[in-house]
Amino acid sequence: MNKHLFPVRALWAACASVCLASAWLPLNVSAQTPASASSRPATTRSVDFIVAVVNSEPITNKEVQTLASRLEREAQSQGRSVTAPEAKQMALEQLINDKAQLQQAREAGIVVDEAALDQAEAGVASNNQLTREDLRQRLQQDGVALSSFREQLRNQLLLTRLREREVEARIRISDIEVEQFLQEQLKAQAASAPVELNLAMILIAVPENSTEDQIKPLEALARDVARRARAGENFADLAKTFSQTADRGVNGGVMGLRPLDRYPELFVQAVAALPVGGVSEVLRSGAGFHVLKVLDRQQAAATLMVTQTRARHILLRLSPQLTQAQALSQLSALRQDIVSGKTDFADAAKRLSQDGSAPQGGDLGWASPGMFVPEFEQTMNRLRPGQLAEPLVSRFGVHLIEVTDRRDAPMSDAEQRALARNALRDKKFDEAYLVWVEDLRGRAYVELREPVQ
Repeated sequence: MNKHLFPVRALWAACASVCLASAWLPLNVSAQTPASASSRPATTRSVDFIVAVVNSEPITNKEVQTLASRLEREAQSQGRSVTAPEAKQMALEQLINDKAQLQQAREAGIVVDEAALDQAEAGVASNNQLTREDLRQRLQQDGVALSSFREQLRNQLLLTRLREREVEARIRISDIEVEQFLQEQLKAQAASAPVELNLAMILIAVPENSTEDQIKPLEALARDVARRARAGENFADLAKTFSQTADRGVNGGVMGLRPLDRYPELFVQAVAALPVGGVSEVLRSGAGFHVLKVLDRQQAAATLMVTQTRARHILLRLSPQLTQAQALSQLSALRQDIVSGKTDFADAAKRLSQDGSAPQGGDLGWASPGMFVPEFEQTMNRLRPGQLAEPLVSRFGVHLIEVTDRRDAPMSDAEQRALARNALRDKKFDEAYLVWVEDLRGRAYVELREPVQ
């Protein structure tokens, strides 16, 4: 898979349309078909009627009931409780907003052609790991007409493109905002960053099996060295003269800047209250007597990190000669051969993969979040290093993915700025969208007629 096929940020419109369409599609809930409405109590009027008008375009009771039922099911699947009256009110409000927005899209000349509609339908199918033929068969089983499904897709695409054009145009992100965001992130990370110490040490060694009479003069020497160090004598010179470490104090006893967990706990506790330049009391360890000086104390440098994944894949592109079902079957069999050890993944990728990574055995290199299309990345992120996924359908074809490694790496300056802009855009989008919806709703003529039943 060439990296240019998996852009850092796929078109928002395409992603949103697939997500919206997937949410609309009744694939995992039973009794979702229009036929289920016939089993409702007899109190519901048998003849449909208009409950509201938006700029002369009607909203019917049936439309509200259908959407309300879906909203109730979605809430239930997410563990939320929504009463029937609440669902009907939410459905009515959503339909009013959608009608006003669809009218705005048509007035703006936004058009969704058949090719875009076909791509969106394929996206819904791949998100549900189905072929288009399977998708249409499922729709038929659920009592949903294909024409109705495609019309719903068309409306979702229209809404997505309108929102992208109208709302994105309202969002402005300055370089100053990006810098402030990054500084806040670094500040928050620095607050939790580990402390690093640079200590210098003088060791007066105590040989094993020493008697008390032998130890006392060594302890006295250590105390005298500590006194002289605290009195201002050069610590490095004292280390060279008295220290019995392996290097004989040649480097002045300097141990180097390192995190606290790389020092003995005895040392950390002894210097915890000392300022930079302070000299400790004499410490006793199994090696002998120690005198410590704090040369430096600082927070570890704050760096924004990103989890990167290294993966490889085999891609089969669909064509009149290779259907999705055939590609899935072929890669499923290949996966079994790889797992059982009959086939080597890299060799298979070189022979079969229809992607620019094939010569490298399917290796995609180190990838940061957002480099691949969502359906590929979501599957990849669920894998452990060494784990091989089941065949995956994406907009590019059918993939067999294996994660080979994962690491935390510092973000480049460009990655940090992209992260900041995306986070700020996401935050501002919600605010801009609400303002836009209220403005559009305020300009629309809405007439509420009979109550929803």
